[in-house]
Amino acid sequence: MSMYRLLIADDEALEREGLEWIVRQMMPGVFEVIHAENGRLAIERAEEHRPHIILMDVNMPGIQGLEALREIKQRLPHAKFVLVTAYDYFSYAKEALLLGARDYIVKPAKRTQVVETLQSLVGELELEKRKRAEELGLRHQVSRLLPLAENELALMLMVDQVAEADSTQLAGWLDFPLDGGCALVAAFPEGIPAPDQKRIYDTVRTFAKSSAPDCIVSSLIDRHMAVFLPLPSGPREEARMADIRRTAEQLCSLVERQLGLPVSVGIGSAGLGEEGLRRSYFQAVLASAYEGPGTRVCRFEELQQGTAGGGSPNEDALHRSYVVSALHRIREEREQQTLSVLDRAKSYIRERFTEELSLEEVADHVHLNPHYLSKIFKQGTGETFIDFVTRLRIDKAKALMASQQLSLKEVCFEVGYKDPNYFSRVFKKVTGVTPTEYRSGGG
Repeated sequence: MSMYRLLIADDEALEREGLEWIVRQMMPGVFEVIHAENGRLAIERAEEHRPHIILMDVNMPGIQGLEALREIKQRLPHAKFVLVTAYDYFSYAKEALLLGARDYIVKPAKRTQVVETLQSLVGELELEKRKRAEELGLRHQVSRLLPLAENELALMLMVDQVAEADSTQLAGWLDFPLDGGCALVAAFPEGIPAPDQKRIYDTVRTFAKSSAPDCIVSSLIDRHMAVFLPLPSGPREEARMADIRRTAEQLCSLVERQLGLPVSVGIGSAGLGEEGLRRSYFQAVLASAYEGPGTRVCRFEELQQGTAGGGSPNEDALHRSYVVSALHRIREEREQQTLSVLDRAKSYIRERFTEELSLEEVADHVHLNPHYLSKIFKQGTGETFIDFVTRLRIDKAKALMASQQLSLKEVCFEVGYKDPNYFSRVFKKVTGVTPTEYRSGGG
């Protein structure tokens, strides 16, 4: 348990010391105690020490307790207040409860009441702290998942062959309106080494998000990265397109400055709905391939005006097939990654199977959610995690029994079981015979 700060505000030194003595005797090591002998000092000490809990005497000279409480509450909205009052000031206590005080203690304070009140407030503080930690943990997890979810939605917008996916649901979750927008595609040189790919992705994503927090960013597919931007249709559309062009030029300068790489950016025209976004993406791919005189940024509209007919249907089909093949490559890569995760999980199990080993521990080692690891483990190996561990343990038990060096009890402990009876049952289930029968049969 953490240590909490407790402010005792009372004009009578004896009362303050009495309360502190109760706290130190009955709840040792829980509080750091701060004293204040009047309302003005209570406000100052509260600001300086930021106490978690405040025991406030209602009737102090100068600034009264309630006044001090009001002022401290404005500055420390999360602090918990307990009123200390004599019977005569009971009406104060009622007003204080309306002000948000958590409880009141009547002088002379009973030890049990002081302790019960403080314990209950410490319980609340501990709970709040756990909640905050959980929220932070969740926020951290979500911030790690967002790029994956965005990439998934970007893939759905690029190609409509992504199976088992609901783009509307994902777009809703990511707060990305599918009703209208445009695509921007950054094209990099061929054959970028893997470490640079990560740097490119991080640089482009960070820049895109700082310019348009509501955009969706894809991973680096082959040598293209796509950014989908929501776009209001109507009179603002053209002004927004001019902004997007400026953003694209800044992106080119940034990439060249930070990564030393040439890059060209294509911008598709605004489109409505998923189909419109998909068309805008193909237009952006075409525009990114156009190397005009002195330009690194090309809008598809300029291409249409400058060249006869612009993106003709067969060119469009050509780029569609390029994206489809890039997606196949991504799928293969994903399968490869799944395999390498399984290999890492299996080798970790092989090193540790004679100890107490849980699926959670293995999942943690390969940075996967346990439920997901269990699923891909069964798909990839044909057996469950438990079956896999059991098989390793029983194989090792057979090998140890064959050498005749150890007793059956020792074999049981050696292969990671704590209970010889349980080991015997598992052994029989796997091999059809008990360990004793196995050994006497000569193994």
